[in-house]
Amino acid sequence: MIAAPVMPLKTTLTALGLPTDLTLHYQLPASVLVQQTLLREQGVLNNTGALCINTGEFTGRSPKDKFIVEDPLTAHSVDWNNFNLPIEEKYFLQLKEKMLAYLGDGEEVWVRDAYACADPAYRLNIRVVNENPWSNLFVHNMFLRPSKDELENFEPDWHIIQAPGFKADPELDGTRQHNFAVISFTHRTILIGGTGYTGEMKKGIFSVLNYILPHNKGVLSMHCSANMGCDGDVAIFFGLSGTGKTTLSADPARKLIGDDEHGWTSEGVFNFEGGCYAKTIDLSAEKEPEIFQAIRPGALVENVGFQPGTNQIDFTNKTITENTRVSYPLHFISNAVEPAMGGLPKNIFFLTCDAYGVLPPISRLSPGQAMYQFISGYTAKVAGTEAGVNEPKSTFSACFGAPFLPLHPGQYAAMLGKKMREHEVNVWMVNTGWSGGPYGIGKRMKLSYTRAMISAALEGKLDGVDYQSHPVFGVQMPTSCPGVPAEILDPRSTWADPAAYDAKSKDLALQFIRNFEKYASGVSEEVLEAAPKI
Repeated sequence: MIAAPVMPLKTTLTALGLPTDLTLHYQLPASVLVQQTLLREQGVLNNTGALCINTGEFTGRSPKDKFIVEDPLTAHSVDWNNFNLPIEEKYFLQLKEKMLAYLGDGEEVWVRDAYACADPAYRLNIRVVNENPWSNLFVHNMFLRPSKDELENFEPDWHIIQAPGFKADPELDGTRQHNFAVISFTHRTILIGGTGYTGEMKKGIFSVLNYILPHNKGVLSMHCSANMGCDGDVAIFFGLSGTGKTTLSADPARKLIGDDEHGWTSEGVFNFEGGCYAKTIDLSAEKEPEIFQAIRPGALVENVGFQPGTNQIDFTNKTITENTRVSYPLHFISNAVEPAMGGLPKNIFFLTCDAYGVLPPISRLSPGQAMYQFISGYTAKVAGTEAGVNEPKSTFSACFGAPFLPLHPGQYAAMLGKKMREHEVNVWMVNTGWSGGPYGIGKRMKLSYTRAMISAALEGKLDGVDYQSHPVFGVQMPTSCPGVPAEILDPRSTWADPAAYDAKSKDLALQFIRNFEKYASGVSEEVLEAAPKI
């Protein structure tokens, strides 16, 4: 079945390498995909009309099972490491043939044409083949949606072939285990099998863009959220999970450009995506009203539990996973920018949840410090998953997105530094974590204070105040900020025992220095000089 006479059925299936007697569900609307999922008993509706599904064995990405084909195109351009794992081309071709045979043995497939990059100059056309309707709904929600006229002459630049039910044979197929995500830049195809976690498709294309945009187009790709003020000023928020990236960029006084993936050109910032993929654990209407209201017909909710005997989601339920998610089109957010583009950034915020209580609640960074912190990608999580473990655990993820960066982090940092200088961008580090001591002793920074500090930075109210240097990290700490008690701006002064602060500060500095050793050979002297001083 074809939703619209956009392309001949036989031609489409033949081009994909699939038998022509398959039923092809092409470009179906969200409502039909939902109904097909319900009829196949692969999901249920919650009380607000959103489709709720279970992704099966995998409820998150599997970084150790993501591979890039090593061939003449990638051999010397990809930064091969623990995230960029090489695989031989013969295994890619073998897996593709097996996957198509597997799909061909079924009765139906779902195909969707979409694209990434809201800026038309960098548009990437994508054709996605899915084994089930709810995966296709995710594609509809998360990628940008071509108009009917655009579909008439649609030519894909890339393909995604996704079959959760197909399992690789590690001994024969060159994989680690039965699940895999394999990217071939030469064949411009992503193969995803053995896992139903939909985020593998989204992050697969993000990895592709993180290669071709900086490497071929001179565009800085970023794992960040972005918003825009009434006068058009753009702000970017980098941060790992749990640092407040989504919360702090969702400002009712500003327009949302996007919540996760963006490009920065010589003219401005643009969103890669057409939707949002938000965490829902502990979600409430009070804390995240926009996300809460987006859980409605057309949204896809993953791996949640329900209130007993009802179809009402229990957002505190972690029975399946803590990584519960919802995907929805960007237009579900009331203050979203359309098209999802903005001008040149005026402010960049690096968000960190420092559970050690060492870093200042807000500080201004020099270009060298900004590049150093960008490459470090630091946050600290509370180790509450193991009994008896109460010490925070440091997490470093280069450029706040190491698993998705095919190039050396130094290349992205150099581009960031160049753009910062060219456009005179302010860069701030914001600690949304602990103050007055580490986790267990100090207290979490009040959200109202963090919002006040970010607002002050955006409104230029920190431009004329006095600053002092942090003795170890060298960042500039304002001595005053509207709406924030002055005594909390210097973290050392909030600790009851300053000597204990000094010791913890040096300990964290050593963690930074050790982490950075693996990047030192690929960065400038300016970046190396920005390391903490012990």
